[in-house]
This record gives sequence, structure tokens and C-alpha cells, in this order.
Amino acid sequence: MLTSDKLKQFNNFEATVYKNTSEVVAALNIRRSADQSMQKGADQMEGAGDKESEESAQDTSEQTVRERVRTNTPSPNASKSSPPRFVRVEELMETAKGVTNMALAHEIMVNQDFQLKPTEFPEGSFERRVKDILHQAFWDYLESQLKEDPPQYGHVIQQLAEIKETLLSFLLPGHGHLRSRIEEVLDLALIQQQAEKGAVDVGALSRFIIEMMGSLCAPIRDEDVNKLKEITDFVPLLKAICSLLDLMKLDMANFAVNSIRPHLMQQSVEYERNKFQQFLDRQPNALDYTEKWLKDTVNDLSEASSTGASSDPPTLLPGHVHNQAYLRLLKWEHLSEPFPETVLMDQTRFQEMQQKTEKLVLLSSILLIVYTTTGEAISGLPGLIERLKNTVHSMLADMHTPSFNLQETLLTMGEKLCLELNQCLKQHGYATLSTDQKDTLMGQISATIQPDNTVRRLMDSRVQGYLLATLESSQHKTPPPLPGGLAPICKELKELAVNFSLLVNFNKLVFSPFYQKILHKCFSSEHCSSTET
Repeated sequence: MLTSDKLKQFNNFEATVYKNTSEVVAALNIRRSADQSMQKGADQMEGAGDKESEESAQDTSEQTVRERVRTNTPSPNASKSSPPRFVRVEELMETAKGVTNMALAHEIMVNQDFQLKPTEFPEGSFERRVKDILHQAFWDYLESQLKEDPPQYGHVIQQLAEIKETLLSFLLPGHGHLRSRIEEVLDLALIQQQAEKGAVDVGALSRFIIEMMGSLCAPIRDEDVNKLKEITDFVPLLKAICSLLDLMKLDMANFAVNSIRPHLMQQSVEYERNKFQQFLDRQPNALDYTEKWLKDTVNDLSEASSTGASSDPPTLLPGHVHNQAYLRLLKWEHLSEPFPETVLMDQTRFQEMQQKTEKLVLLSSILLIVYTTTGEAISGLPGLIERLKNTVHSMLADMHTPSFNLQETLLTMGEKLCLELNQCLKQHGYATLSTDQKDTLMGQISATIQPDNTVRRLMDSRVQGYLLATLESSQHKTPPPLPGGLAPICKELKELAVNFSLLVNFNKLVFSPFYQKILHKCFSSEHCSSTET
């Protein structure tokens, strides 16, 4: 159970992280009915009254949701989907908020390195210029007020009120003495009276605030707090104090994240499932792509089984279908094929794993070609395989960037590997590669550019088989044996398999009830088709 203190900490930083997760929320499948409703009711919503206009202006995440709704992607089940209905702005944003909370909890769970970071606009961007101009205007105005005769302390007191509130938010229930000190020294009513008489001691207030910050900040901020003591002008000092307090807020929020993670672990599965069910209640078509994903997997497995020697109808087990479906995510066409809704929050992670898998397949293929072509002369030579692996790995580092030219890279790689092999053979007293051997080796390495290359398909099949075996053996805590030819990438492949398995198993726990209903429907239709046949 989450304690009241933990819940309070979580609620405090949830608002801060809302903007960071808005992209996840917008990308999640708030489409079809919401999209159609907003398009058809655009004029109606624009004239719906000042209240909705104000809410729209205040909540920028609504605009993000509208912009990211997929307008050009038809539903795979469009013929049997529910008729579109009008969705009010409040209803849409309530749904978006629920998905935001789910995305936040999910991110904390699956990303052990999750941290809140300050929002930084790119240098020279419009947002950055607007922010700098507004901030500078505020501090210039505050400084001009203090230079008046007599000085005007209105905005200074407002800033002190915000600083006081921030310092109090850092305190724990046991910090009664510090709370009393802050309330006593930063007594806004007393400061207001002093300001009216021109007797405000801004130096003493600044020193007290810096002292409190030093006692409440994380050790990493000690140096920044000490730098505040070197600033003599009050306005630059106040500006620096406010900037550092913003960083301390993030430190406190990240501390809260780490504190609640063990408690969230116990409840996250049920929490995410309930949040998604609420989302599904409002968007009845929100599982269309998930259904298509599982149905396509069942069809592929059925076709593969029907081509075998047995004439009996294939027997498909839900667990096997699940695992095969997740493997399909490592072959996904992300630019052209909509991602299943239940794994959409992890699309980036699956895409990164897909790229790692492709790189490992190509790396192992090239190393297998080298050792097969060169023969026994290099087998067992100490350190050679690691040197060759590092060469290939470094040259494939940018494999998935737009400017990467695989054909040229493979040609250059073949020449470089031949050079290294000749140096190693000569060093150990063996004959160097002949011209025919060199041409054959370079030709086979260049041929791996084709996805249907024999060696590349073989290594891809073995890597996929190892990942599948990892999923199937994860419940028994026994790692599967490593297939032949994958020893050079053993470390990287095992790390990938562990991360893939953890992500898949967590997703299974959360969405298993939804998957079971879909698979039951798929198996029922598959059984009917087999019976008719």
C-alpha cells in the first residue's frame, strides 16, 4: 500500500511530469471516434462558449492530443466498428489525463533510469527567445521597482512568498523546527510592514534562504548553493535562487520516484489494467490494431502448420501465439503499419530492440562468413575474434541513421577485415589470403546486404529462436542454450533477451485479460474454418 506521504509526493511531481509524457498520451490510440467527432463537430466546439475556450487555452496538452490523433489511418475493423459519436472537450481531456497517469506509472516501472529533467528549448528557437524575453522583462521590472524612491517591494514579496512555499514543500513531517524557522523569518505580513516603513533587510533574508537551501538540497547541489553566497547584487541573487529552487524541485520529484517505485511495483499491473479499461470504455475501438496483430499471428502460425507433413488441423496454444506475436514486433514496419495499442507506450523500446537485433544478426553473419571462408588457419588465435568483432561493430554503429550507406560500408569492411586477417596470419606464421580467397570473402560480406542472403537468414533464424526460447523459459528461470555461431555476440544477445523478456512479461501481466478475449475469438473462428474445410 502507498502511504499518504508517498501519495502526496507522487501527486506533487505528477503535474511536473505531465508535459514530459504528453507525447506518449497523444500517440496512444485516441483516434477514430474522437477524431471523427472533432472533425465533424469543429464548428460546434469553436462556438461552445467562453468557458471551453478558456479551458482549451489553459491546457496545451489538449492541442497536442488533437494534433497527434491519427486522421489518415482507417480502422482495420471499420466495417464493424461503432458509429462515431460526438466527444466533448472535457470528456476527451479526462480520457487523456487517465492515459497520462498510466503512461507515467508505466514509464517508472519499465525504465529503471527514469528521471525528470528540466524542459530546455533549443538555442535560437522561437520558444527559447520568448522565454528569455519574458524572464528578462520580469527581472528588469523588479529591479526598476527597487530603484524607485522609495523602493517598491510588491513583486519582491511575491517572489519571497513563492520561495517560502517551495522551501516548505521540501520539509518532511519531522522537520517541525525548520518549519517554525521558515514561518518566523519569512513572515510575509511582517515583511510587508517593514517594506511600508522602508526597513526591509534583504541581505538577512537572502542569507537565511541560502542557509535553508543548503540544509535541504541534495549533496549534488552544495556547490551551486555556495556559489549563491558570492553574488552581491540582490536581483541577480534572487534570480539565481529561483533557478536553483527549480532544480531542487526536480531533485525532490526524482527522490519521490525512487521512493515509490517499490510500492508502485506491487500495484502497477492492476493500476495500468484499470486505467486502460477506463480508456477502452470511452473508446470502444481502441483494441482494433491489437486484435489485428494477434489475428495475423494466428493466421501465420496456422498457415505454417498447414504446410507441414501432417494433415491434422494445427493446435495453437495461447502462450505460443503470445510469444510469436511479440517476436513479430521485432520485424515491424513502423512507418507504414500502425502499432498495437497495448504495446504503443513501448513502441520506441521495441523499435530500439529491433535495431539491435538487426545489427547483431548482421554482425554474427559477417563473423561466420570470415571464419568459414578463412578456415582453420585463424581458429583459436587469441584475441582475433574480438578484434574482428570490434571492427565490424564500430563500422555498423550508425547502421540505422538516414545517411548510412550499407553497401559502401560492407565493401570497406571487407577490405579492412582482409587486411587485419593477413596481418594476423603473417604474425602467426601462416600464409596470407590468396586473391581468390580475398575476392570470395569480400563478395560474401557484400552479399549480406540482401535480407534473403542465406547466411543472414540462418543467423536471423537462430537469433529469433533464442529470443523465443528465452520467452518460453522465462517462467522456469533457466536460460536456453546458445545456438551455434552466436558465441561472438553472446553477451549482447543475452542482454537483449533479458530486456526483451522483462518488457514482454510485464505487458502480458497487464493486458492478459484483453488478449485472452481476443484469442478466444480468434481460436473460435479458426476452429470453424478448420471444421468447414
